[in-house]
Amino acid sequence: MEDNAWSWILHFVGRLHPLTVHFPIGLLVVSLFLEILTIGGKRPGLRDGINWMVYLGALFAILAAVLGWLLRTFDDYSGDLVQAHQNIGIATAVLAVITALLLRNTLNGKLSNYLVYRSALATTVILLTITGHMGASLTHGEDFLTSTLPGNNSHYDSENTGVLLAELNHLDTLSEDQLDNLNLEVRAIFAHNCYQCHSENKQKGELVLENKRGVFKGGESGKVIVPGQPEESEIYRRISLSPEEDGVMPKKGKVLKENEIALVRLWIEKGAHWADKALKVFPEAPLALTKPELPESEEGVHPVDQLMLAYFDQHNIRLPETVDDKTFIRRVYMDIIGLLPQPEEIEKFVNNPETGKRSQLIDDLLGDPLNYAQHWLSFWNDLLRNDYSGTGFITGGRRQITDWLYKSLINNKPYDLMVKELINPTKESEGFIKGIKWRGVVNASQRTELQAAQNIGQSLMGMNVKCASCHNSFVSNLTLDQAYGFASVFADTVLELNRCDKPIGKMAKVNFLYTELGSVEAETLKERLLKLSEIIVKPENGRLYRTITNRIWKRLLGRGIIEPVDEMDNTPWDTTLLDWLAAEFIESGHDIKHLIKVIMTSKAYQLTASNYKDVKDIKSEKYVFRGPVVRRMSAEQFCDAVSQIIAPVYYAAAFDPGSEGLSSKRIWHRERKFDRDVLPEPGKRYFRHIFTLPQKTITSAFALISVDHSYTLYVNGQRVSEGNDWRKTDRLDVKRLLTAGENIIALEGVNEGSIPNPAGILFALKVGYEDGDATVIQSGETWKSTANQPNDTWTTLEFDDKSWEEVKNYGRKHWDKLVNFKFDTQGNGFARASLVRQHPLMKALGRPSRENVATSRDEQATLLQALELTNGNYFNKVLEEGAGLWLEQYGANSNQIAENLYQKSFGREPTRQERKVILGALGEAPDKEAVQDLFWATVLSPEFQFIY
Repeated sequence: MEDNAWSWILHFVGRLHPLTVHFPIGLLVVSLFLEILTIGGKRPGLRDGINWMVYLGALFAILAAVLGWLLRTFDDYSGDLVQAHQNIGIATAVLAVITALLLRNTLNGKLSNYLVYRSALATTVILLTITGHMGASLTHGEDFLTSTLPGNNSHYDSENTGVLLAELNHLDTLSEDQLDNLNLEVRAIFAHNCYQCHSENKQKGELVLENKRGVFKGGESGKVIVPGQPEESEIYRRISLSPEEDGVMPKKGKVLKENEIALVRLWIEKGAHWADKALKVFPEAPLALTKPELPESEEGVHPVDQLMLAYFDQHNIRLPETVDDKTFIRRVYMDIIGLLPQPEEIEKFVNNPETGKRSQLIDDLLGDPLNYAQHWLSFWNDLLRNDYSGTGFITGGRRQITDWLYKSLINNKPYDLMVKELINPTKESEGFIKGIKWRGVVNASQRTELQAAQNIGQSLMGMNVKCASCHNSFVSNLTLDQAYGFASVFADTVLELNRCDKPIGKMAKVNFLYTELGSVEAETLKERLLKLSEIIVKPENGRLYRTITNRIWKRLLGRGIIEPVDEMDNTPWDTTLLDWLAAEFIESGHDIKHLIKVIMTSKAYQLTASNYKDVKDIKSEKYVFRGPVVRRMSAEQFCDAVSQIIAPVYYAAAFDPGSEGLSSKRIWHRERKFDRDVLPEPGKRYFRHIFTLPQKTITSAFALISVDHSYTLYVNGQRVSEGNDWRKTDRLDVKRLLTAGENIIALEGVNEGSIPNPAGILFALKVGYEDGDATVIQSGETWKSTANQPNDTWTTLEFDDKSWEEVKNYGRKHWDKLVNFKFDTQGNGFARASLVRQHPLMKALGRPSRENVATSRDEQATLLQALELTNGNYFNKVLEEGAGLWLEQYGANSNQIAENLYQKSFGREPTRQERKVILGALGEAPDKEAVQDLFWATVLSPEFQFIY
């Protein structure tokens, strides 16, 4: 008998693969769960059951791999995804067998414990999960999971099909444009119904419907399209079969609608014309931007409010009330400078009878460049993926743009110029497109060139380039070719396309995502960056300006005009409002502060906040604007507010723009072992520095000092001060101790602890003279030190320190810059949280790591936040320190403590009931613990934590 006569058996057996794969999945996953329950010798009764499940799981894993191979060989599966699924499936089966053998050897005593077997079992389950996900992608489509995510709804609207069919069906001949539209609609039908089985990744029956070549080549059964003859075309025959017939396509009950079938027939009948235009499967926002006309309204009405009045009328919404002055001033302070208004500022504003006081307040706060820049720095750090430390810094793989960014905010640099300098960078701003050079091997989509394309796409253009960096996007019209073409702008060499991390032998051609804006092709990288920086900021690129406008609207009102803010192809809740604001932004000279002012001076911003019952209502496509959303303080706002009211949360910053040029490097005795420098040992060390002052009249002399961990300071043999809190700067007046000629600074430093650990001295002395000159002496390598206790004269000039050694500069590796380490004492007295490197408290409160662009933060409270704020050691120490400071200031006056705390926290007096509860808790003689508890209850209250 011929072989072909029996092949049906192997074909049939291969199709049992989907049945058998569930056995290893269930057995091995459950066995891992039960194995975890036995760790530490617990539940020995589970042992026999686990053993049998591992053995049977390995057996069925082999069976599933064999049947999968038969299914691919004798059925019509091909493509990269199929190959990857098969390879990982075989690897899973092999590892399952190894796991079973390791278990047997463990039971026989050949292995001393279960560690190796358990590790192998866990790895097997991980591989099994990956294999299963790939299998689901083959069965249900590669977007089976992602299509369910918010904003990823790729549902196809067949109304377009019906309209086009009605338009074209009665015509004998079609124009070129009509043929193009007909073809694009048919391709959209294929995309939404056929690609999951007939794409480049899954070529079932060797048929690809994703491109012209595949469509007209046909599949293993021959051609599927015969132009002009729908009845002779296999594809039309299949889609027009009854849903009950075996050969109907698509399968799985997803048959086409009648008008879709009729349109495919019409397309074939008219010659199966193929348009040169790219298929737009997903909705895409227009690129161009024109400023809409404002509706007619009374004279003097704010432009934004003219648009909002029309919007409210359209939705039959009664205009909400605006907030009172106390709510307004707190909201504006938090939004512009990120700080709480002081009680006296609130009182002055509330009592001001001027009608234009709200607009004037906004102007005043926007005119405070220091606090404005330090607050908005967090917004831009998130957006531009900039951070002070973290991923990439271990190997120097990431470059900061902090100094450039801060100066841009201080000077209110026009947005188009900021974008130009980010894309065609200076040395200060190149970190944005340089991205992160990850350690070790990374996948192709993490190349720095692709990171640049992804970051620009997401941050500046509100589009997802990451998905298209691996394959044609599942959520937009972007293709792999486009993503690599854009990435090539930033490459020194030609890039080869990688689909799902596999080279496909195709080289990328340089392009920008929107070619209608202009060409970026050039011989050199420098020329390409210049061209890109010029075309991307054109007024015609409405997407750039809509995106930043939408982001700032969300920042100020809690919900974007488009959501999510990174998906700018989604429908705005008011297109006219977004386009007017974006056009106004361009006309203002790309002035970010102007855009903020336009939004904040509108009644729309000043309306009473809407507290939606469900977060889904805010994210919903049916969202209707009724006023700003109630917002939780950001991590930085919360920490700064606590610093303002109670005690500094942070004393030192990773970036301190007002350091007066003083060194932040700390010195200590040089510790060496085996000819190598090591961390300092615990114990006392002694330091000396001799300096000479000119023969001038000294008018002032102030010393700044901070020592980790503690110190005693001597000047010219006189004991000056001691301290044991290295976070704080001691500011000392030493004028009376200095003379013209030689002087000496002597310092006894103590490094606490039981093992070697960082220790350091930070010291500066500024001596002013009658003629206006000044001398500055700082800690540095010219100082001397010893680990041996010297005699009593070591603090004087007469002491011989020739045997002492030069100190070591320990740099800034272990310490950030103390913000109060300056002779000019102006400032907040605490480090703004935006300037501080990532910290566990801020991480718990929602500050992102910035390994990726972070354009939105989760404002929902989490269990981690609750634990950190209620039981966190660091936060409790801040409250404890604050309690001590308040008791020093207000003594046992409980009423004054309550009054001041409420005025500073909420801008109001406590109610009678609140005062009664507070005074009852504090008592007549409050102690530190009682005050600390009061602080805790205050800062955890919704009135404190939310911006209304």
